[in-house]
Amino acid sequence: MIISLNDIEQLLSPWQNAYSDSTVISTSITAMHLIGMLVGGGLAIAADRATLRISHEQPGQRQWHLGELNAIHRPVLVAMLLLFVTGVAMLAADVTTFVTSPVLWIKLGLVALLVVNGVVLERTETALRRPDKSAEDAAAAKLWDRLRFSAIVSIALWISTLVAGSVLVSAA
Repeated sequence: MIISLNDIEQLLSPWQNAYSDSTVISTSITAMHLIGMLVGGGLAIAADRATLRISHEQPGQRQWHLGELNAIHRPVLVAMLLLFVTGVAMLAADVTTFVTSPVLWIKLGLVALLVVNGVVLERTETALRRPDKSAEDAAAAKLWDRLRFSAIVSIALWISTLVAGSVLVSAA
């Protein structure tokens, strides 16, 4: 059995009606989505900026920073979960418009890249926190180079995702 877009629209019609008929619901969902982007992206970009600044400092300062990076992961992931839930709610409110929009697929691609980059960043940070990597050697230097690169990519992806979301809303 193949499910059509029309079948999905019918299944979601109670949510679509509630979302379109209630400014409280639609505004709350949009506000929560923006809060998720502000908190998640803000924390991530601030941590990325600190990574770029600290990467040329002494190993002791770097180790402290790695602990800070580790503490940032959970709130960023919680914010990304909020983004996912509210994004699905907005998508479900007008599934035909959004699913057929190339901008949605670009945004989802950027989000996927953001997640992959986050995994690379977290694994690199974890590797750098290992006691055998605390010394300044070639392996640690390569890991710091990867961490710096991931920080730059993270900043670019958070900004690109925000722009794609803005274009998506404007085009809808």
